[in-house]
Amino acid sequence: MESAEVKAYFGDRNKVNWSTAVPVTIIHALAVWALFEFSWGALALAAALHWIAICWGIGMGYHRLLTHRGYVVPKPLEYFFAICGTLTLEGGPIFWTATHRIHHQFSDEDGDPHTPNDGAWWSHMLWVMFGTSMHSNTVALNKYAPDLARERFYLVLNKYHWVPLTVLGLVIWATLGWSYVLWAIFLRVTVGLHCTWAVNSATHLWGSRRFQTTDHSRNLWWVALLTFGEGWHNNHHAHPRSARHGLAWYELDISYMHIRLLELLGIAKNVQLPVAEQVDLMQMAIDERKAA
Repeated sequence: MESAEVKAYFGDRNKVNWSTAVPVTIIHALAVWALFEFSWGALALAAALHWIAICWGIGMGYHRLLTHRGYVVPKPLEYFFAICGTLTLEGGPIFWTATHRIHHQFSDEDGDPHTPNDGAWWSHMLWVMFGTSMHSNTVALNKYAPDLARERFYLVLNKYHWVPLTVLGLVIWATLGWSYVLWAIFLRVTVGLHCTWAVNSATHLWGSRRFQTTDHSRNLWWVALLTFGEGWHNNHHAHPRSARHGLAWYELDISYMHIRLLELLGIAKNVQLPVAEQVDLMQMAIDERKAA
């Protein structure tokens, strides 16, 4: 896949993607409203759903399981993690996986959909608000995530990725009231979006670099805390298939702790980890590529 083909895939970057820009704006406005409807119960529910959506859905599901196949779990649990991922409003599993795989192929180069080389705000959030809306275009996306496209479950979930969050919102509204919806849906989704977007922006701008990768990825502790381990981004770019991103004892990686627990229970299999020899070989390959 060439960078020119990727650019065509995402469309004209100067054209506002109204189908995304309008909902994102409305959600942010309702998130501000939530601040005037505070209750401890609503905060607790929002915090619990943030954990489920970002840790289980994005970190363990969309990212380490579906995109990089860093471990294997039974299909029902895999599908559950994917549904949790849709609660972030970051698109369906095929869209997310395809976009992230493209990011790794062209990381901080021509063709990367969200590199800070195009501007910090572009990498953070503007990239989803301009160009072509691909969230439900399963035909175009299948090329970049053919493994997911072979399963009808993912084809349907990608097309109707907004349904689980909508149903959840209606259930919360009917049982707990509007103030809980404001916190558990709109404020929680807004916070989750910015936490995940910070991996695209902040961890390619600031932080430390254990591995001299050919991109600008960095390890940033506060992003790791907000995203349950996704902020150890330089480690991840050096070892993309690894289910573990925090490679040192002080690099808290809650998503991997969950995966390790599943492994100990005999539920997760084939958990990929970078052993010392792989780390050394990876660094040698990176050094050779940079010297060439």
